Parts: sequence; structure tokens; C-alpha cells
Amino acid sequence: MLNSPYPPKSFLKLIVTATAIFACVGIPADADAPKARAASAKLPPVNDGLPMPGFVVTTDGTAIVVTDPQNDFLSPDGVTWGVVGQSITENGTVENIGDLFQVAEETGMPVFISPHYYYEHDHEWKFEGTLESLMHAIGMFDRPSALDLEGFEGSGADWLEEYKPYIENGKTVVTSPHKVYGPDSNDLVLQLRKAGIDKVILAGMSSNLCTESHMRSLVEAGFEVMVVTDATAGAITEHYNGYDASLTNFRMIASAVDNTENTVESIRAAYRK
Repeated sequence: MLNSPYPPKSFLKLIVTATAIFACVGIPADADAPKARAASAKLPPVNDGLPMPGFVVTTDGTAIVVTDPQNDFLSPDGVTWGVVGQSITENGTVENIGDLFQVAEETGMPVFISPHYYYEHDHEWKFEGTLESLMHAIGMFDRPSALDLEGFEGSGADWLEEYKPYIENGKTVVTSPHKVYGPDSNDLVLQLRKAGIDKVILAGMSSNLCTESHMRSLVEAGFEVMVVTDATAGAITEHYNGYDASLTNFRMIASAVDNTENTVESIRAAYRK
């Protein structure tokens, strides 16, 4: 076809054949190309066979969104530590979320928190998904009501203590709670739009549940999203690894995935300009 953006089939066939021949004789198709690497918690992908759309941090429309930076996920005393503790420890999640909060404080980058709370009336739901049922059974993120903070301080629903100076600084936006996993049930998208945000650096808990659901919903709502892969973590059980499942989807859906160190440097570089 004239003016087709794609090369002719004969040319593609030639490339495939040449690559196969080079592989058979032990010669890489591009000797100077970096070694292929899948995305991991600590390292971004290299030549993994997928497009690299990229994500450019801007000072006028980029914000950090952190899901569920709360004790029940991130504290060893939290009700889920038995299944998420390994992933959190391996990824350095607590420290890395802290580094994102700190660079936001230094530069003035906007921060939005999308928390998870369950009130007494939420325990009267007539049906639940698998982990909804578990969360209700173990009292995860429980509060008496939306109008009552009795018992909140230091509870599983409260912020991790070391994050409080960043979250309670009068600048960070704390949205209404999401009730299942994604922001479809809270006002995060409204708050982002009203603040003129169209690009989101996403971190928080839990990787294959709330964090991944936020990524998907924000992408569907027209936001550009990158995920900080070591500033999240997931549940690991005898039969399932939630973090590994989410990492694949982060890579396939987000505009970019990268670690905290590189993300912090990109934020600082943007604000130095």
C-alpha cells in the first residue's frame, strides 16, 4: 500500500531471517545494544521487546499520588504484615515512599493521598469480592464512622508515623476514601483535575490491588501515569505473588516504570530548570 507507515513484508522477513542467522552463529543482531532486561522492583526495563513511551516530569502539571500509606499495610504491627512484609522489606517500600514525600516537600511538587477506610456501615455490605471479604474479616482500615476519629490515632487506618509530617503539612491533598481498590469510589480524579494535574507519579500500597487499580482508572481517565516500582509492594502467599503480577501490568499499561532513585532525580532535575 502506498504511503504505508509499515515496512513491506519482504523487508520484515529479511530482518527476521538475519536475526535468526546471527543468533545461530552467536553474533548479536546489534552488538552495541544493551543487554535485554525486564522491569524489576529496583531496575527499569531495557530492550524488553515493548515500547518505551517515557514520562517527562513537569513542574506545572505533575503530581505524586500515594495509595494507602497506612499502618495496616506498612507497619510490622499492621494486620497484613504477615503477607506483605516480605515484599515491603525486599523493595524498601517504606523508605522509598518516604523519599518521594521528601522530594515533594523540597521542590513543592503536589502530593495527593488516596486512603482506604471502612466504616461500620461498610460491614453491612450484602456481597464482597475475595479480598474485600478478608479485609472486613480482619478489621483492616476500620474507623467508627466518617464523622468520628475516636481511636484513629495509631490505629491500622492511621498514617505510618514517619509520614505524618508530610501528609499533615497543610499542603498535601487527602481525598475521600476509596472503598474497594480504585479511585472510582472517591474524589481523586476530581481533585487532580481541579489542581490542573494531568501527569501522575504513582506509588503506595498494595501493588496488585489499590495501586494497580488506581493506575488503570487514571489511564482510562486520560492521565499520563508512571509507577515507581520499588515504592509499592504486594502480598506473597504460598500460591500467589501479588507483586510479580502487578509488575507485569505496570510495565504493559503505564507510560513508564522506574525506581525511586531515578524518579527522585528526575523530579529534582525538573525543578532545577
